[in-house]
Amino acid sequence: MITRKRLTAGVCIALATLTAGLGTALPAAADEPRASAPPKVELVLDVSGSMSTRDIDGQSRMTAAKKAFNDVLDGVPEEVQLGIRTLGADYPGDDRKVGCKDTKQLYPVGPLDRTEAKTAVATLAPTGWTPIGPALLGAADDLGEGGSTRRIVLITDGEDTCGPLDPCEVARDIAARGVHLVIDTLGLVPNAKIRQQLTCIAEATGGTYTAVQHTEELSDRVSQLVDRAAEPVITPVATEGADSCSAAPRLKAGLYTDRQEFGRHRWYRVDVLPGQELRASVSVAADRAVANDYGVLVRAVTVHGREIVRGSESGTGRTDVISSGLRYPKPELEDEDEDEDDTKPAAEAVCLQLSHSFSAASASVKTAPGLPVELTVDLVDGPDNAADPAAFGLGRGWWLLGLLVLTGLLAGLLTGWISRWRVAVWRTN
Repeated sequence: MITRKRLTAGVCIALATLTAGLGTALPAAADEPRASAPPKVELVLDVSGSMSTRDIDGQSRMTAAKKAFNDVLDGVPEEVQLGIRTLGADYPGDDRKVGCKDTKQLYPVGPLDRTEAKTAVATLAPTGWTPIGPALLGAADDLGEGGSTRRIVLITDGEDTCGPLDPCEVARDIAARGVHLVIDTLGLVPNAKIRQQLTCIAEATGGTYTAVQHTEELSDRVSQLVDRAAEPVITPVATEGADSCSAAPRLKAGLYTDRQEFGRHRWYRVDVLPGQELRASVSVAADRAVANDYGVLVRAVTVHGREIVRGSESGTGRTDVISSGLRYPKPELEDEDEDEDDTKPAAEAVCLQLSHSFSAASASVKTAPGLPVELTVDLVDGPDNAADPAAFGLGRGWWLLGLLVLTGLLAGLLTGWISRWRVAVWRTN
């Protein structure tokens, strides 16, 4: 006799099998093309005497940095060549001239031997000065030249103590070489002067500055930056959004950068042909002290002001960047709507409006220039069902969801029918 327990088990197995079959039926995404030259990253670690201070999760800054390095080394992508350079690791004396030359490559840039790299890091102890400028010059030489992605990740707890060689000027000189080398900085002390110097270093090369006060944050951020080096490099184009749709600059597919002040909107225009799909994403970076609550909104609007579609994201607490995006598939023209002389169909001007709700954390925070904005615009062939933009976005997920709902309904009806049949049999007996 079929029992309810057996029936329920059978239905669960059927659902699991069906779901697995549907999952395997979907084609896998094509692999992204890789650059011919492997990406290179050099981690530059401050090992000066102040790194012995115990103010990160109850342990010293050096201990936190070592743990973060071990976590990062475990997850380095295979295609990334990684090296490690130190500053202030060897000279404990008071001779400024000697101390300001105290930087060396601890592990060479190349294929990573995780055990060897971890062993090298384990030997470090807080020692000397903070020659950030010389360390950046050394790291740039370590990475060399070539067409690959190259990234320097600087982790320090203080400002440079070896002036007049200003590390910000060093970063500008590196950027002026005309090679794509990005410097990202992570500060372990939330000090305004340190923040200013490390922000200047990062901005000079198109990098980012992050204030880190916990070990887990440090591990996560360095891992993100190393992973980013493995991604294809696209040089963004500087643009300037307008205050209205009618005055907005016309953008083609590509990557763009801009600045947006607090409390202002930015407008851009994109021409979308029938049968094309507009994909737009926006990221706004918090490069200064901002209030805890924030959000970003991007809208696609017609030139007459009618909203087509929107994307938004919000959050609270500390953040480095917040992103959102949208997709708008423009329907193909019907045959009867096409011109008889086969002229090219007219494109629709779509206006993109960008808004963010960041605000200054205090009256002392500068409001100009605006926050860094990164805008990605892509135009691809639209889907066959583009006539209904409101239903776009889940794709095959709609089919899977509908099939699972139908399967659950049938299973419920079958279970109820069998239960009623069992009750009827029991009564007759």
